[in-house]
Amino acid sequence: MSEHISAAVLGGSGFIGAELIRLLAAHPRVVPTFVSSARHAGQRVGQVVPGLRNTSIGGHHMRKLDEMPDVDVAFACLPNGVLPSVLDDVANRAKVVINLAGDYRLRQTDQVERHYPASAGGWRQPIPYYIPEFAPTPTEPVLNLPGCMAAATIYALYPLFKADLAAEDVVVDAKSGSSGSGTGSVEHPAVRDGNVRVHKLHGHRHSPEVRQALTDLTGRAPDLQFSTFSLPVARGVMVSAYGRLKPGAGESDVRRAFARAYADAPFVRVAAGRSPMGMPMLKTVVGANVAEVAAVVSGDRWVVVSALDNLIKGGAGQAVQAMNRIHGMDERLGLPEAGGWP
Repeated sequence: MSEHISAAVLGGSGFIGAELIRLLAAHPRVVPTFVSSARHAGQRVGQVVPGLRNTSIGGHHMRKLDEMPDVDVAFACLPNGVLPSVLDDVANRAKVVINLAGDYRLRQTDQVERHYPASAGGWRQPIPYYIPEFAPTPTEPVLNLPGCMAAATIYALYPLFKADLAAEDVVVDAKSGSSGSGTGSVEHPAVRDGNVRVHKLHGHRHSPEVRQALTDLTGRAPDLQFSTFSLPVARGVMVSAYGRLKPGAGESDVRRAFARAYADAPFVRVAAGRSPMGMPMLKTVVGANVAEVAAVVSGDRWVVVSALDNLIKGGAGQAVQAMNRIHGMDERLGLPEAGGWP
């Protein structure tokens, strides 16, 4: 293992790419050596991403993707549909490729064609769907990470389905801040500000992703109603999930299931308090690579709330956590654990 890890960020002008550059620039073992942007090649990183202009990497220039040098790890933050056409070249220049886009999250052809039509075709080798808390250290050359709302939902539901406590019918209400729609959003700030609105009540692409992941991880597939809403905040995801326990299951079983599921997960915190201030909230996770979860049971009904920062634990931080594990480092290295308060 070399003393420093060379890293490339592909698609560095988007919100996830920018957050990844920020985390890598502060990582004690990583040297970010290449940042690409098809639209902003030739411009300084700090010009394109003002939040990085006071960092050492802010003076580096973004370059075209085909100029990528050989690196230890390449983080693909490209728009959906771009990576399949260039993955062969990228994989030849990087020892590991960690993909943060949705290109390879779904396996069923009809679901890919419906939710990621630009991603069909291209690379045909199996690409693991990787969540650090639920899988051993990967050895494959290409990994695909979960979507932010999907990750928050999986953290909420995994313990219940792994312990076979929940009935199949589950309702999920997922709310996301504006950065979840990317830099290409056309929604005017005056519409978003002070407004909570419906995003998609049926057919969201994270619904089959959650179902597929839980089936793989637990052997059980929820009958999932997955609806999404927009929040008037810049970042953060909050998920509320609702369902019923199986006959014979109770509150103590749920408590044990969550404690067992996340006993060795440094970035998934099971909230101990049941007061409103003790429950998961955006203020305690935004800015951190932490997901908070809490389950409350009344009779045979359960409610689980989870929250995370869509750009960190739901994106760039998850990718750095995966990189740390791949390179045999403490998975917490270089990752923030405290949210901004107030």
